[in-house]
Amino acid sequence: MVNKRLVVIGGGAAGFFCAVNAARLHTQLEVILIEKSSKLLSKVKVSGGGRCNVTHNAPDILYMSKRYPRGQHFVKKAFSRFFVQDTIAWFKERGVSLKAEADGRMFPVTDNSQTIIDCLLKEADRYGVKIRMNAAVSELVRGNNGWEVRLQDGAVLKADQVCVAAGGYAQLDKFAWLQAIGHQVEPPMPSLFTFNMPGNPVTTLMGVSVEEAHVKIAGTKLQEKGPLLITHWGMSGPCILRLSAWGARELGALQYQFTALVNWLPAFNENSLREEMQGLRFSLGGQKMHHKNPFGLPQRLWQFFLQQSGIGEDVRWADMPAKEQHKLIRYLTAMECPVKGKTTFKEEFVTCGGIRLSEIDPATMESKLAPGLFFAGEVMDVDGITGGFNFQHAWTSGWIAASAIAER
Repeated sequence: MVNKRLVVIGGGAAGFFCAVNAARLHTQLEVILIEKSSKLLSKVKVSGGGRCNVTHNAPDILYMSKRYPRGQHFVKKAFSRFFVQDTIAWFKERGVSLKAEADGRMFPVTDNSQTIIDCLLKEADRYGVKIRMNAAVSELVRGNNGWEVRLQDGAVLKADQVCVAAGGYAQLDKFAWLQAIGHQVEPPMPSLFTFNMPGNPVTTLMGVSVEEAHVKIAGTKLQEKGPLLITHWGMSGPCILRLSAWGARELGALQYQFTALVNWLPAFNENSLREEMQGLRFSLGGQKMHHKNPFGLPQRLWQFFLQQSGIGEDVRWADMPAKEQHKLIRYLTAMECPVKGKTTFKEEFVTCGGIRLSEIDPATMESKLAPGLFFAGEVMDVDGITGGFNFQHAWTSGWIAASAIAER
């Protein structure tokens, strides 16, 4: 009997999960995993600052699916087959325990991404997955008896089934080999990125962060709450990254030129803060404003707002002029930050766009146009916000594809 062969294209999280699970579920299946670069699992390595944000501790599928700006309905169906608990159990069975942090992100208890990489490599070795590096695909050809995966170096791999887990491409032309089969592609665009604010004096506070800010994009419905970090080029942190994910297409259409309105005290608006200030004038009247920060903001940030509002170092709460108070309230609740451009958030680089979801069966990850062709991970038009959501989609889609392939 001739063994069937599966070729998995892409050595990232989704590709590895498909390859190792297919080889485990069908021991007679020959599995070859090809990776175009000289590195395997490179995103796993750098994710979460080198700790690997494996998944998110979500209470249920509905909560989880709402964290995907694109692909919500698709992942909802897929998660009914393989969800967070399944990911936790899968790794635990292989000696890797995960832990949840307060914000829901889940990491290996070792706090080291190498733990996840070693686990996947060990699994590949255990089930005889063959790995080929520096193997870039030039063409995928459907024949009478399966597929031909043609590589750029001229080599040809014959396969009964193919799983494409090539990640997100930044340019549309990189999808040409998949479009040639007949698949439609939603144009790719950066999804998780930080905001550039050239010349904004706030950048002198690089490294300062707040636990919760509320950021709105002027002229749009886009808004998000969460931790915010000031960088030497502008703003970053979960709040900004989530905004960039939800607004990927809209902000791209604006060519990344827009105004972000930052409320540094989300518990207040302009009116309620004005009332609060009146009370503070009495309760803290004799104290110098620069010394007394009643809102729990980082001291450097508080002093920055006072300076920007023209409030000198010797001004006491009771003596704050009305004009300066008005300025301070505006800075605290609706600081206007012109954004000119974006910076890729290297660790979590994600693109929106990819293979159109209407052409993929979420129950099997198989192409509806080309039998025997499967997809996993970011090559599809699915992307999540930051926090372990993109990895969960990788594990889920990789596992579903592997199960469907093994059943054949």
